Amino acid sequence: MTLNKNSKIYIAGHRGLVGSAIWKNLEARGYTNLIGRTHSELDLTNQQAVEDFFATEKPDAVVLAAAFVGGIMANSLYRADFIMQNMQMQCNVFSSAYKHKVKKLLFLGSTCIYPKDAPQPMKEDALLTSPLEYSNEEYAIAKIAGLKMCESYNLQYGTNYIAVMPTNLYGPNDNFHLENSHVMPAMMRKIYLAKLIHENNWDAIRVDMNKRPINPVAKLSEQIGKENVDGNSFQERILKALAFYGIESNKVTLWGTGSPLREFLWSEDMADASVHILLNVDFKDIIGIEKYSSVHLGTSASGTVDRNNSDGRGGAIPSLGEIRNCHINIGTGKELTIKELSQLIVSTIGFTGNIIWDDSKPDGTPRKLIDVTKLHSLNWHHSIELEQGVSKLYDWYKQSLEA
Repeated sequence: MTLNKNSKIYIAGHRGLVGSAIWKNLEARGYTNLIGRTHSELDLTNQQAVEDFFATEKPDAVVLAAAFVGGIMANSLYRADFIMQNMQMQCNVFSSAYKHKVKKLLFLGSTCIYPKDAPQPMKEDALLTSPLEYSNEEYAIAKIAGLKMCESYNLQYGTNYIAVMPTNLYGPNDNFHLENSHVMPAMMRKIYLAKLIHENNWDAIRVDMNKRPINPVAKLSEQIGKENVDGNSFQERILKALAFYGIESNKVTLWGTGSPLREFLWSEDMADASVHILLNVDFKDIIGIEKYSSVHLGTSASGTVDRNNSDGRGGAIPSLGEIRNCHINIGTGKELTIKELSQLIVSTIGFTGNIIWDDSKPDGTPRKLIDVTKLHSLNWHHSIELEQGVSKLYDWYKQSLEA
């Protein structure tokens, strides 16, 4: 299925880390009929609002990059939100996309879908082979449901929905808020602020805190009150709030032992991979043309029109046997320990203080390296290596404070 330069493409989450990069990538390729809505303009958890949007806009393609996300602390604090909000968004978008005959849908998941003790590197067929990591179980289950929606709609209705599972992402427009950011931006901001405290650079600290205030969680609010902590707060209150997140003068305390291995992908690389798949890869390419070509959309396996479907777009395909694990891993195939990542960030920022590891806190999954053989077979490889990416992210973060 080919999208042309005039195709209307809806990017859900177009201001986020990946969504904004996908928007930029599509524009660079000449695809300018792009639509996006902020959360205040369209709440994807509101079924009627989503239905009204699709009925009005009628997009040709959808990129579902919107999600309720966060790191290990947020996953622990907001377990119900992680499963409910993500499931609501996915169900609403898939349902309306099918009803309004969207030609192509790209669903973005996460490699946290894989079992905690999956063989490394993790191939797509490792899915659902053993228990998940407990600390992000709800988010993983929601994302597994999303990729199964892609498979199930394709097999029952003949749609062209594809799920991609990116590794840990970082890049422009990353989330640096201390309450719910992922490991790399959280680590980078903490080390940066600890350096500023040591240098007694309160002008820079207040700029940073005004840009990204702290909304106190329950335990912190007991110590400093419920109001946000920003650059206008008293110095003592700022220091107390930062200390809650392990940020002190020339010292940063990080969760766990630092021993887990992680893979990281620059968000603009992820966007390029996503757009490559959106424009060039169909469901039939993933499950094998030799299996899929004998099945004609709108007919049953025997060749007769399938009356069980509302609009004749496809049908269940029992003749193909069990079709599963049709998602695509997106990553670099390279890894390093969290401790090594902290050393790289320390070097990039020029931090001379101490990194303390609190081994009473959870490490999360011991290792999360994905197998990218399928991705490479679809003619895409990453271009930004981690050392360059960390430097680029730090430059972007400093520039964001000036905006």
